Amino acid sequence: MSSLKTFIKSVRATKTASDERAVIQKESAAIRTSFRERPGDQYARRNNVAKLLYLFTLGVPTHYGQIECVKLLASPKFTDKRLGYLGTMLLLDEAQEVITLVTNSLQNDLQHSNQFIVGLALSTLGNIAGQEMSRDLCSDVGKLLGSTNSYIRKKAALCAMRIIRKVPELQENFLEQAKVLLSDRHHGVLLCGLTLASDMCAEDPEIIPDFVPQVPALVKVLKSLLTSGYAPEHDVSGIADPFLQIKIIRFFSILGKDNPDVSEQVNDILTQVASSTEATKNVGNAVLYQTVLTVLEIEADSGLRVLGVNILGKFLSNKDNNIRYVALNTLSKVIDIEPNAVQRHRSTILECLRDPDISIRRRALDLSFALINESNVRVLVRELLTFLEMANPEFKLNMTTQICIAADRFAPNKRWHVDTVLRVLKLAGNFVREEILSSFIRLVATSPELQAYATQRLYAALQQDITQESMTLAGAWTIGEYGDALLSAQSYEDEDLVKDVKPADIVNLFESILGSTYGTLAVSEYIINALVKLSTRLTSPAEISRIKAIIQKHVSNNHVELQQRAVEYGNLFEHPSIIKGVLERMPPPEIKEENRVLGPGAAAKQTRTRKKRTEAENLLDLLGEESASPSSQPSIGAPRQTMASADLLQDLFSSDSGPSSEPAQAQKRSAAADILDLFGSDNGPNPAASVSSKSAAVPATNQSRTSTTQDLFSSGTDDLLGIGGKKASPAVEIEAFDKHDVKLTFEAIREGSGSARLVARFVNRGETLADLNLQAAVPKSMKLQMQPLSTTNLTTSASATQVMKVTCSPGAPIKLRLRISFTRAAGADQITEQVDLAKFPADLTAA
Repeated sequence: MSSLKTFIKSVRATKTASDERAVIQKESAAIRTSFRERPGDQYARRNNVAKLLYLFTLGVPTHYGQIECVKLLASPKFTDKRLGYLGTMLLLDEAQEVITLVTNSLQNDLQHSNQFIVGLALSTLGNIAGQEMSRDLCSDVGKLLGSTNSYIRKKAALCAMRIIRKVPELQENFLEQAKVLLSDRHHGVLLCGLTLASDMCAEDPEIIPDFVPQVPALVKVLKSLLTSGYAPEHDVSGIADPFLQIKIIRFFSILGKDNPDVSEQVNDILTQVASSTEATKNVGNAVLYQTVLTVLEIEADSGLRVLGVNILGKFLSNKDNNIRYVALNTLSKVIDIEPNAVQRHRSTILECLRDPDISIRRRALDLSFALINESNVRVLVRELLTFLEMANPEFKLNMTTQICIAADRFAPNKRWHVDTVLRVLKLAGNFVREEILSSFIRLVATSPELQAYATQRLYAALQQDITQESMTLAGAWTIGEYGDALLSAQSYEDEDLVKDVKPADIVNLFESILGSTYGTLAVSEYIINALVKLSTRLTSPAEISRIKAIIQKHVSNNHVELQQRAVEYGNLFEHPSIIKGVLERMPPPEIKEENRVLGPGAAAKQTRTRKKRTEAENLLDLLGEESASPSSQPSIGAPRQTMASADLLQDLFSSDSGPSSEPAQAQKRSAAADILDLFGSDNGPNPAASVSSKSAAVPATNQSRTSTTQDLFSSGTDDLLGIGGKKASPAVEIEAFDKHDVKLTFEAIREGSGSARLVARFVNRGETLADLNLQAAVPKSMKLQMQPLSTTNLTTSASATQVMKVTCSPGAPIKLRLRISFTRAAGADQITEQVDLAKFPADLTAA
């Protein structure tokens, strides 16, 4: 039989993979035969196990040699045991059945007089121990932790760590020994003791206070390492035992977290480490980095945290990319803790955006966005736009989103906000999310003073470049809405804007885009919409005819959506009396802080949003529920206003003129009636009702359609809450509250399937009260809308009302939780009461 050396040479001498497989298969067969035919030859067994270990490194199955490894453990020779334990660690694991045969050998060797054999057993136990083996040998390992031999103690500490991970409830057996190890003077034992203690604290944080008394001793050890001279056995690149220093500092972070006393004890030594450790070599950087992590983890002084941030700032100037990456990654976590300290290194962070390493650029980019605030938004966004121009395509989508979010949150004024988004659209219009485009359009629509300016800028940009899709979409929408402002503008904000725009120029621009390769389906849809709107804003008959011809070309388009629009717009041209009303400017959308696409606004906006959120959380407390995500919160009624010109399409396509609380009056036939006739409505009588607080609705007289834009396109607060013009059921009065000389009743009026109107009425029977407030909450399955109180101050015998509307599933019982608060006299304590109300009729919301 060949030796291990010969076998390795024969494998390496093969020239093809098939030759290598043939040599391995031949040798594997010979090893099996030797195990079977020569069971008593110890030399052959040792030689074969050595070959199996080599085959294991080649990835060849070696399970048939596991028993032979166990047999080697029974040999009295150290060389046999060493090879047997090595084979056991490599070829076996805790899932193998053979592992039970190893337990007895390990127990015997743990009590051996030879420290190296004991070390072999501890090393093997630390690698393959399972739950059963850990329980069986726990006591033996505990005894070895108290050994006088430092070689055995440090190996036993690491073995105990494996046992605790497998069986956490056994850590109580090692707690006292771990405390003793932390006061050991041997560096290796102390290092392993710190590893064991850290692992125990991670497994069970409740035992952390047991290690707190060891802090002064560890501080003393760390101080001695910093002040000691050169020690050959511990020195690494001029630093005394950096491994032990890092372990001690990391242990301080575990003990000092949320513990001001421990943090105060280690503040001085951490400051000394941060200021005295050299950062010229990687070893010193490792110690400093761990020091910074510990400073950020514990309750450190503000000055020490600033020192830690400055260390990370120095790391950014290091030539090693790994160190720079670590610094950027850590600064991203520190920005919320010490924002001012991180801001001092802003220029260095921005320089990292030009680093050739893509991972450095990515981390620097994330950190740059985190640095933006109200004071530096102009500078940082300018730098980021410069980087956007040369950035890789994989960066652009995220960059455009983040830049627009920053502009939305921290913009100093709307003009700057518009300029920034326009710049983004010019540089990376093909990498802009739909939400960003919608937000920009909303910004323009809600800023009348900037509509002409934005239209001019977009028109000028489209004349220069039509390759950026998002910019084309924004330009088409804006020019379609505000094309008249583009034509009638006499003064321009910037000299580079196009002057003397003619109707033909606008139509030519759109026609060229439609005929180019950049005229995608979305672009074509936007431009067709813009053209049909321009037909009511342009005065040139020739250009209007061109617009009609362009739209007519798309009547037979292959895309159904585009074809449908062209056909509908073509039919709309046949009704000149109504086209202006249909194509008038879109009303500015209502902006709600909680529905902002790009997140919360700047500081003032954030404060306002936080106040609203606090009120919502109070109402959640009313329901006895924990704060949840917005989607899971119950509907909370709050006073709100509606805008004029809301729900245009509903008014256009409804067959009736809609509910109205005013008496009907005969008027002339108008454009509004023409629109309704166009879509098949009738002009018959329309019953309407005016709802009083305690009586049934009375049908009104015949009502004709009104010609005013307000009647056609607007909806007031009464319509929003459904209290104007609908026929309602008789009111039911329910008493909800009667305390402190204040009575609260509800009038419940059924308004249809799944809808009810509630009128809350307060009556004051005592002294004058002030600051009256009513908060209400409903279950998650319902929706509540509320109007403001009629008055918040009530004199004796006075009353106040508040209207609510509840929407729910048909037949669902209405349940309210109310919080009532008021004061009786100036400076008096506020009276707050809470009441649940579920006494509403069962058929109030029936279908």
